Amino acid sequence: MLSRRTLLRGAAVAGAAATVPALSGCSDDSDGLTFFFQAAPEEAKVRRQIIDAFAKVRPDIPIRVQMSGIDPQQQILTYCAGGKCPDVLMQWESYSRFAELGVLQDLNVMLDRDPAYAARLRDDAIPQLSETFRFKGGQYALPEQWAGVFVYYNRKLFDEAGLPPPPTRWEDAWTFDEFLTAAQALTKRDASGKTTRWGFIDAWPVPWWSASLFGMNNGGEWFTPAIDPQRASLDDRFVEGFQFYADLAVRHRVAPLSADLQSVSASMSALDLFTQGKAGMVMTGHWQYSAFAAADDLDFDVTVLPRGPHGQAAKSDIGTTGLAISAASPKKDLAWEFVKFATGPEGQRAVAGSGLFVPALRSALESPEFVKAHTRIRNLEVLTGGPVNSHHVPVSPRWPQVDAAYRRACDRVLRGAAPATWFQDGLVDELNRLLAGSV
Repeated sequence: MLSRRTLLRGAAVAGAAATVPALSGCSDDSDGLTFFFQAAPEEAKVRRQIIDAFAKVRPDIPIRVQMSGIDPQQQILTYCAGGKCPDVLMQWESYSRFAELGVLQDLNVMLDRDPAYAARLRDDAIPQLSETFRFKGGQYALPEQWAGVFVYYNRKLFDEAGLPPPPTRWEDAWTFDEFLTAAQALTKRDASGKTTRWGFIDAWPVPWWSASLFGMNNGGEWFTPAIDPQRASLDDRFVEGFQFYADLAVRHRVAPLSADLQSVSASMSALDLFTQGKAGMVMTGHWQYSAFAAADDLDFDVTVLPRGPHGQAAKSDIGTTGLAISAASPKKDLAWEFVKFATGPEGQRAVAGSGLFVPALRSALESPEFVKAHTRIRNLEVLTGGPVNSHHVPVSPRWPQVDAAYRRACDRVLRGAAPATWFQDGLVDELNRLLAGSV
């Protein structure tokens, strides 16, 4: 299954298309609205459920699905430059580039014309998620799910190691030291010194972002502000938290380096290690819940990320996807009806009951449907409290270039070739030049 973060990284390869021809209007397709999204097969079924539910209340607005390939960002640019922009577009944090190019409709226009719905949405929405899609005064998408990361842990292995259960709420997060102690107790090696079980493993495919979360959970600053950042911070607290994450593998050996994973088995992923009891904790998102729940002999639960000595509380990443409307669509009013339905209470009930997504509305998070869909999880507050306890991942039209430079530097630290303090010797200046568009 492609993770949400893998899709976000695909935005970088769209850099060559930064200059887009003037966008012409979409063809007036008599088949109704076109809805462009990317999803694994099980996720696509949930979206189909939402579409079917919408058809019952608005049979006059048929929805035609356009499934994306591996690089949805480039596909959107290609469609829109050719005058075939889908009416409704799934979006990620990389949306700001499309907003700057004029691809996306500012939904404030629709919200202003629909004040009753806008008021209900404000009362039910989670501000942190909505803010992600608010760029330079425009609201370019409405959130449909939260996709932050947290920690799954093996309850049986915790019990065997004599460890107390980890925290159940973000507000009661464990410390870096407590997290390290648990990872050390869970790690096992044979007589030759070969690791047979890791205490912690990271299955998020962007480890440089994982380490950055640890930096922010130590009270550090990454980019300021998070939405349309003007400068990189990477202050001392951030560097200290980043180094703690790197040291889990480099110094303490309770987590694998990438070379360790490659040596285990070409067919065994980080997720396999956790499922098979060869890792006590794994960092990933809700998108893996169904796979873990399907493993009958896996006794697991979820817990929060740790906080450092300078952190006031632990937080996840804002991680969210949303629905947008093409600025070139001739059917904006009809598209608004579908976006309003899919991201509103009706659509969010389907999201809540699917077991595949964490909904973006409070009412859906607190619904019986969401509880029923997560019977394998006891610490449900890790999920229901995740959206309001999250950091923003930087949102910038220049993020692909910034992230590429940042990743190159992070790789050195994560493999132990340099300390995290190395970031402050020129990297901050390079990132600031990229944010300013001067490189």
